[in-house]
Amino acid sequence: MAETIVLETQARKGSGSREAVKLRKSGHIPANIYGHKEATENVAIAKDALIAALRHHAFTLELKTNGKNQSVLIQDVQYCHLGKDVMHVDFLRVSATDKIHITVPVELRGIPAGAKGGGVLIQPLHNLHIECLVSARPDSIRVKIEDLQIGQAIHIRELQIPEGVKVLHDADAVVVQIKIPAAAAEVAGAVPGEGTVAEPEVITKKKEKEEDEE
Repeated sequence: MAETIVLETQARKGSGSREAVKLRKSGHIPANIYGHKEATENVAIAKDALIAALRHHAFTLELKTNGKNQSVLIQDVQYCHLGKDVMHVDFLRVSATDKIHITVPVELRGIPAGAKGGGVLIQPLHNLHIECLVSARPDSIRVKIEDLQIGQAIHIRELQIPEGVKVLHDADAVVVQIKIPAAAAEVAGAVPGEGTVAEPEVITKKKEKEEDEE
């Protein structure tokens, strides 16, 4: 299971764009915490700590607000028009028994035998969409490829999936394969990798969100 990141937050009383600008200039990001039939909380979170969590693909976090810890899912991240700076974040409260849909990276382990013989490694799936409990969330799905020969492939059905995790892809989908160079060029042009990460989603409970100011 992925290690839980704990971030400190501060309650914010102000609202509106001016207050949001002041927060960002001070190195903080405005955020809202909602869900689980509790009141929405308006908080501020340190920009550097949040950016570090996002870089580690930390979909679930532990937020500490007013001495109270609560588990949350990063529900929505708003960026500036250039797509560089984080402007606002929405957090959804979750419990260990909530099921979520998230996307995790595929982590290849080893050097395939076929690559040593002149083959080219092709990886159609760089990320996998999965369903799991919050408490069973993995950092990645590891795939051992040492024994992979030219002409062979590893499919979804052949993966070793952690207990409590369900992969939401077709069982026959190819995760990684070894092709001869000419065939590899054709496959690379026809089958794009999955380079984007989808937003996580809680699926066991109806989302509850109130309209909040930034």
